[in-house]
Amino acid sequence: MRKLDLNMDYSYRVSTRMQRQGRPKIGVEEFMSVAERFGFSEGTLKRIHAAVGKEDLGGGPFLANYYCGLKESKVQAFERAAREILGVKYAIGVNSGTAALHSAFVAAGVGPGTEVLCPAIGFFATSAAVVVSKGVPVFCDVDQSLHMDPTKIESLITERTVAIAPTHVMGGVCNMGAIMKIARKHGLKVVEDCAQSCGGKYKGRFLGTFGDLSCFSISAYKIVGGGEGGLVLTDHKRLWERANQLAECGGLWRPERFAPPRYEGELFCGTNYRMSELEAAIDAVQLRKMPATVRRFNTVKTRILQRLGTYREITPQKLNDPDGEVGYNLRFYPETFELGARLVKALRESGIRCGPRGKNAPPDWHLYSYMFPVLLKTRATSDDCSFHCPRYHERGGAVHYARGDCPVADDLFDRLINVPLNQWLTASDCRAVAEAMNRVFARFCREDSAARPWR
Repeated sequence: MRKLDLNMDYSYRVSTRMQRQGRPKIGVEEFMSVAERFGFSEGTLKRIHAAVGKEDLGGGPFLANYYCGLKESKVQAFERAAREILGVKYAIGVNSGTAALHSAFVAAGVGPGTEVLCPAIGFFATSAAVVVSKGVPVFCDVDQSLHMDPTKIESLITERTVAIAPTHVMGGVCNMGAIMKIARKHGLKVVEDCAQSCGGKYKGRFLGTFGDLSCFSISAYKIVGGGEGGLVLTDHKRLWERANQLAECGGLWRPERFAPPRYEGELFCGTNYRMSELEAAIDAVQLRKMPATVRRFNTVKTRILQRLGTYREITPQKLNDPDGEVGYNLRFYPETFELGARLVKALRESGIRCGPRGKNAPPDWHLYSYMFPVLLKTRATSDDCSFHCPRYHERGGAVHYARGDCPVADDLFDRLINVPLNQWLTASDCRAVAEAMNRVFARFCREDSAARPWR
């Protein structure tokens, strides 16, 4: 056998120039798929395709927050917009409002043997995220604002309570001054749920800047968002790091991804709630539009409320801060279900969109007494450690749920009449809406200057 000459290059010489140019993994077809979701006409789509088809996309875009090759990813742009507009130090873009809640509750120390005070009215995701964090939700009744009643909070606090989760519902605003005072008195964390009121303010400060952490649903169903996304805010670096670790278990948020922990408790097993670049690209623009959107809604509601008369048989929703409300809904409580039905019928005949729940309304997971996965304390697994956790029982926990626990919420939620508002109504439109509502109210109710005002 011939002996190899170690000084000779035996490797094959292969040309590095490919004879056929490849295509990017993500290219024109994917771009057109996104364009189709915007609802462009067939003719417009053809013109877009003709234009972008001439572009050399190289290797194509990398649609993830990290390693995208950009100076600033779209997720980072979204987080920067949140910090700048809302005035906080830290922001985390995640893939849903529920992901934001789960991350925030874990960061706040919710776990086995702990309780969190949640409002009796507000979407089920808040209390569900407490359970997923292995804590136990305890429902607090509301007042006529439909928000957590500060006078009911202290009686629910136990040695197991670690946090309060005030929820700003349906464009409204909680009494954050009173809630924060109670929380600080008892050394409790506050996790603000701002999912339904992004852009609202209390006493001139944006919602989401009061609590230790705050959470937003940034989605197609909310004031801000195009699909499904979420946001966590905080001014506390350690809370930001804990929320990041839960939301981004891969460690990509850290200065050195795979490094040992920099301090005790920094690293723990989490999950992956990362926001996608496509979602963030929409939401970064949407968030910049938010202040103007909220101003339009609030102006419309203010114009209408200022023209409404006061009536003995109608109680307007209490507004904790009329000027800080987002204001995309106008709400009131008729004295009886029967009166409510007559008012709704007449309002609709007058061209006013409105909706009641009524006496025999179906279940709705915005009211605590219908949140069946919580009420039934259903076990996700046989070793579930929330309601059925030995540590919880050892600490004296024995929560029970039933309709009637929060009687004000039970009453108001079913009696409520909701009038959705359009941000684009002109001053003339608002005057016409108010006049139509007054005509209907005057037919069935007694005008009374001593009755509760609308603002």
